[in-house]
Amino acid sequence: MRLGIDLFLERGAYTTVASAVAMLVTLTLVFSSATAVWSMSRAGDVQTVADSAALAGANVVSSYCTAATVVDAAVASLGFAGMAAAATGLVGTLVPGARAAAGKALDVGMRMIDARNELAASASRGLSELEEALPYLVGANASLLCRERDGESVAYTGVALAVPSESASSFPALEGDEIDTSELEEASDRLDEAAGELECAAEHTASARERAWKADCGQEPSMRERAASLSGLSDAENPGYASSITWPLDAGLKRARAYYRWRSQHDKPEGSGVEAKADSASRRAFYSYAYRQLRGARVEDGDTGVVVDVPLLPRNEEEVRRTELYTERIWPATHEGIGTVLHFGPDCPGATGPSAGSLALSSVGADAVECPVCHFTVSDVGKTPAASTSIANGFEHHLRAYTEALRDYAACRNEELEMEGRAKGEAGSAADAFQDALGRLAARRPKIAPPGRYGCVSLVIGGEASSPAGLDTDLSGSVDLDRRGAVSAAALAPDPATRESNVLSSFFSRLQGRVGSEGLAGLAGGVMELWGDLLVAYGDMGEALSAKVDELTGRLGALGAGPIARWLRDRLGDIVGTLGLGPVDLTLLKPVLVDSSNVIARSDFSGLADIKARLRELPVGSTDPGALLEAVGYEVGRRLDETEFTIAELPLPFGGSIPLTIRLRDVAASREGAG
Repeated sequence: MRLGIDLFLERGAYTTVASAVAMLVTLTLVFSSATAVWSMSRAGDVQTVADSAALAGANVVSSYCTAATVVDAAVASLGFAGMAAAATGLVGTLVPGARAAAGKALDVGMRMIDARNELAASASRGLSELEEALPYLVGANASLLCRERDGESVAYTGVALAVPSESASSFPALEGDEIDTSELEEASDRLDEAAGELECAAEHTASARERAWKADCGQEPSMRERAASLSGLSDAENPGYASSITWPLDAGLKRARAYYRWRSQHDKPEGSGVEAKADSASRRAFYSYAYRQLRGARVEDGDTGVVVDVPLLPRNEEEVRRTELYTERIWPATHEGIGTVLHFGPDCPGATGPSAGSLALSSVGADAVECPVCHFTVSDVGKTPAASTSIANGFEHHLRAYTEALRDYAACRNEELEMEGRAKGEAGSAADAFQDALGRLAARRPKIAPPGRYGCVSLVIGGEASSPAGLDTDLSGSVDLDRRGAVSAAALAPDPATRESNVLSSFFSRLQGRVGSEGLAGLAGGVMELWGDLLVAYGDMGEALSAKVDELTGRLGALGAGPIARWLRDRLGDIVGTLGLGPVDLTLLKPVLVDSSNVIARSDFSGLADIKARLRELPVGSTDPGALLEAVGYEVGRRLDETEFTIAELPLPFGGSIPLTIRLRDVAASREGAG
């Protein structure tokens, strides 16, 4: 024993044999460690590939959720955009300056809702088919990733299973239930008819009002101009108004009262002769009579109707005979030799006999005779209004025009009020139909719950492998690895760094670039712009829709929206504002690795309970996703091998359609980022 140790030891140093043995042991350890590292690395690669496969499968589900959200947003926003255009058209129908454009807005709104119905039916079929194929696509994406991870010496085979395999999605807006707009269209047609009648009545009313205003003070000559020339009325008693809109109806009546009061108090003979004095007496009698007639006149313009009780003054002798001017006993009479004689006044030179009291002009030729000096009869009184009514230079000419126009205004305005009542009733019916259609459009929100919503479980095996030739030495022999398996799972988690509105904006930008824009005659802007605004605001559609309706209908105020149009605008605004559309969560979902046991526990596939047995059933080297899925006992429905899948045909409101497609190769390409 001592001799053996001496071979390795000397005094103060190692022997050559000791050094050689140490070096041999060290090299053996180095080569053995390299072989061990290689073995462990190959075994660890299987888990890495399984993790990537799980993420690749979950990425398919994430892509589907994004696509389904975009499609639902397109359907919902298209329908709501149609309702916004319809609201604008309904209100615009009641605005005379916007009726033509309002009809176009209504038509476009109805076409947008029709397009929404077509898209909903088409998308319902497409999404259902895509969800049915989702388990296969999950498995195919994972299998393709495994195949691409094959190395020179190791091949990987794997698949991913969607958990659960069945869909629980619900798309009320995509189930093909059409939004029936027939009642809304019928109501809008009735409203348009009533609005047309109202507009015609309003035009007649405005025309009559303008004629009355012109006769009173809106033209030269007029009552105001004549009163200023023929009397001493102040500006306060004889005001002017620049517009028939600001002009009060009774302004002319008040002016005429002031004018006749002043004329009756200040008229004087235009000479010293008997004829001049008789003419002055005739004028004073007429002015006094006119003042008394107008003092009791009435002009009332209210919300319930117009009352015009203004008499027409006589304009000639014949009409004077039908008034109290002819029958009123106000003229002095005397007893003369020829009988009872009527005079223009007590200072008539022909009044020489005793007084016979007062007589009426109707007495001449019956109970009295004409004065041989003044020759005063009813013709003298009749010529006063006859002269001033027949020419534009007379006050009575414009007073009669004012009175006649005022009466026309009353008739037109009362008819207009009747038409307003009918139009408001039809507006209420249209609002009810609008509310019903909008309520059905917003009845329920979508629920996106596709296969794989709880996660995806990957099953991956690595083929047999031998260590590289460089590791096969006298110090360390080659190593053969048997099949290795790994299990992983991934689920979807919110990605706070992204906003779905970006996806919607990008989708709409590409869409708009293909179809251009179509206008709504200035009322609702471009159809595409309106749709796009609501599409990118899909996350909070309620607020966006309310703001858009307020914006569009608010533009009508500048075009002369009347009380009924404003009432309808407020009513529609309230309907939209109280619709109760809740916000939609638009956060993108990204795949993340999770504990596989948690995902397996929620699976509807009983075979996953024995996960090791499922791994053993994977056929090494298989590249067919369907075969791999069948091998582990996982049944899938629809299989998709196309490069593109059309979810829906998007009908455009102004004609044509665009297919909405998913490029399945893009879904597969995104797996590398997940891995």
